[in-house]
Amino acid sequence: MARYTGAVCRLCRREGMKLFLKGTRCYTKKCAVERRPTPPGQHGVRRRKTSEYGVQLREKQKVRRVYFVLERQFQRYFDTAESRPGVTGENLLRLLETRLDNVVYRMGLGISRPQARQLVTHGHFMVNGRATNICSYQVREGDHIEVRETSRSSDHFKTARENMRSAQIPDWLSVDPDKLSGTVTGQPRRDQMPLELNEQLVVEYYSR
Repeated sequence: MARYTGAVCRLCRREGMKLFLKGTRCYTKKCAVERRPTPPGQHGVRRRKTSEYGVQLREKQKVRRVYFVLERQFQRYFDTAESRPGVTGENLLRLLETRLDNVVYRMGLGISRPQARQLVTHGHFMVNGRATNICSYQVREGDHIEVRETSRSSDHFKTARENMRSAQIPDWLSVDPDKLSGTVTGQPRRDQMPLELNEQLVVEYYSR
């Protein structure tokens, strides 16, 4: 399985915003964006005006990095979103939001999407009673996600119970911290997805 293995803090610095890829560290003074709010590299800040293409490219990269997916996979998500009825940009974000690793993150079982991705890959979860270790698995309305019985006694999931109780759970998910489980109660609407992302710029980028 292809995955990004480089430093994630440089991704946040490149996009000029917190992508919350390091979990709790992103909320402290150790956050790279707060310590060095400039793009990575030896040339420092570029003073040239960004072109329209550059703005679209940066937004596409931002969305891709928020959900921690690689370029080819992101292209496939866009093609799928474009082929579905409705608004292409919203379809794209909805596909990304309903990935299994993102749902695990939204449930409060992982402190970041990369950590949630690792937990799924290691086989700690079941979907509708079946073990699932595919991060890109698309959950649907009515799907039930739970931690496997053999994993519940681990230190991580003991802490995760408390995280689930304090996490801001989106309305399209219903969680049970005691059972380390959750159910998809609906499809996420645009106002229930990250508002700091401008999906229309991504559509414009691929429509050139």
